[in-house]
Amino acid sequence: MLYPAELHALDAKYISQEPWFILSLVFVSVLDFTLKVLMPYPRRVIQDLGCVLDIQDLSKAFGQRRALTKLTLKLLPGEVYGLLGPNGAGKTTTINLLSGLLRPDSGQVLIAGQSASKTTKTYLGVMPQQNLLYQSLTCGENLAFFAKIYGVSSSLRSQRIQTCLKAVNLQDRAQSVVGALSGGMQRRLSMAVAMVHQPKLVVLDEPTTGLDIEARYEVWELIRQLKQQGVTVLLTTHLLDEAERLCDRIGFLKQGQLLAQGNLPELRMRIPAQEVVTLQTTDEAAAITRANSHGFTMRRYAGQLAFWIPQRLELKELLDKFDGIPIDSIARSPVTLEHIYLEMTRQHQ
Repeated sequence: MLYPAELHALDAKYISQEPWFILSLVFVSVLDFTLKVLMPYPRRVIQDLGCVLDIQDLSKAFGQRRALTKLTLKLLPGEVYGLLGPNGAGKTTTINLLSGLLRPDSGQVLIAGQSASKTTKTYLGVMPQQNLLYQSLTCGENLAFFAKIYGVSSSLRSQRIQTCLKAVNLQDRAQSVVGALSGGMQRRLSMAVAMVHQPKLVVLDEPTTGLDIEARYEVWELIRQLKQQGVTVLLTTHLLDEAERLCDRIGFLKQGQLLAQGNLPELRMRIPAQEVVTLQTTDEAAAITRANSHGFTMRRYAGQLAFWIPQRLELKELLDKFDGIPIDSIARSPVTLEHIYLEMTRQHQ
């Protein structure tokens, strides 16, 4: 890297005649700094500079029960992060901590670089698991109420209400009383409430629980729209297909501990298999013995016999591996989030 003293030593006449030379020196200096300083830590630098949500060693207990233990995760701008776990895993506790409803026993939550507090509430929009809507008010009146609470100015309030109603496909329901809406419509209105003040981070707690399939698809589309707008989304769910369809990265939470996290290809690497084969046979013992001889790992999913296949095989090759064993049916599947989740929870029982 060239320093000022070295630059002064260059031929001034030559430099003045060749301006491109100065530009090339600047470029080389910047490139040298990038390669030597930034490149060894690319992921850390990116996260530290652009992190929307930074949770560090977060712990919380209720009496003798540990709800969270040293939870650490980071969310980047425009990312949809799925926090996956069964009921009681600590998902809602996490949301209550980052929204200020609970105080952690240890650790910290940073939202847009600031400690979670009243000053960060404008950065955060929350859609709770249960709709917190006034049933006797109209959709427009609910949004106006929450917009005022979030500090949206009176001059912008009407515009934000119309924009949010349109975003959730309820623009023709502004004057409808909430109590008369379907469950799916009320969930969409709850999402509009979470977006009314244009937060950088939207937290969706079990957003599709109890909805029929059409209403679920509508909510999923709204989440995709948030991502397209550059909004960061923290999605808590126990629905594996929901997380697999929507999330850029996924974390497995069980009994307050984050077991694993990553994008789907990274998580798939935790299972040493190219595919999962499910067999129905009247002689399971023989099938298991044969599979073991080929290096196939045995598992059971929903009570059915299954094997991890470490390499891709043609169907005939696969059937030849079980030649002589009576097979009633065979099904092949790629490694899915369900397989990964069951394996992670199995390892931490």
